[in-house]
Amino acid sequence: MKQHEKLLTVLEGALCIALAYALSFFKFKIWPDGGSIDIVMVPLLIYAWRRGAGWGVIAGLIFGTIKCFFAGGFAWGWQSILLDYVVAYGAVGLGGLLRNGKHGLPLGALLGSVCRFIVHFISGVTIYKILEPTEFAGKTFSNPALYSAVYNGSYMLVNLILAVVLCALLEKPMEKLLKK
Repeated sequence: MKQHEKLLTVLEGALCIALAYALSFFKFKIWPDGGSIDIVMVPLLIYAWRRGAGWGVIAGLIFGTIKCFFAGGFAWGWQSILLDYVVAYGAVGLGGLLRNGKHGLPLGALLGSVCRFIVHFISGVTIYKILEPTEFAGKTFSNPALYSAVYNGSYMLVNLILAVVLCALLEKPMEKLLKK
């Protein structure tokens, strides 16, 4: 990669991270122990689709760190910061693995969202089990895996749907605009 191309790639990443950060302040719903419905993944997914999974993961790691410390992150210690923000948003960048296939952007959004959910699920099973037994949505959970699946799935499913639909709507215009 030439120096000029690398600079453009880094600048594009910075812009997508900044857009994701700005979007992090527009939440449709916020859960009591962290998690929200928003569209912050979309700029990160577009970047991963354009530049590949490697760059996408780096952008996600940076965004996750920024989101935790500057956008009202909720964490139970450094382990939670690492999993629920840094690694979870880094996992969104894995959507770039599908960038060259047909419908790479919406399919990448599906992959990146599922990868993020898996990280949140692991965090819920390993870190948030300290809250056990836990009540959520009027139900009491004593099984950390079930609680983590229900809690994280309740907002991540909506985020997944939003990301896939928005990326599907943006794929054609982005291809024409950017001549990928």
